[in-house]
Amino acid sequence: MAAPLLVPTPARPENAGEITTLLGRGASFEGKLTFEGTVRIDGRLTGEIHSDDVLVVGEGAEIHAEITVGTVIVQGTVVGNIRAKHGVELRAPGVVRGNLHTPSLAVERGVVFDGQCTMTAS
Repeated sequence: MAAPLLVPTPARPENAGEITTLLGRGASFEGKLTFEGTVRIDGRLTGEIHSDDVLVVGEGAEIHAEITVGTVIVQGTVVGNIRAKHGVELRAPGVVRGNLHTPSLAVERGVVFDGQCTMTAS
């Protein structure tokens, strides 16, 4: 079995760990995405995302989805609700238009967040 392809990415989030899967710029996916490990999306995705692990929405990414993950780091655009078991990090120039449900939230200056946030232990 071949080793997974690792693609160097700019502005790699320090706490995301090793990127195990990448949906690159120019790529588009429609449907239900489930994964283990850390996934970085730099392209477009429409549908649903489910995991207990880490999702990184890269700068320039466009996601229209209901997201249920362990941790999510947003630097791109997300339209849809996010439910995170561990935490949500919104980093500039990120845009989130939807509701958040998470026990931990970090928001950088320059982020656009249009929605409601519920913070309760998972």
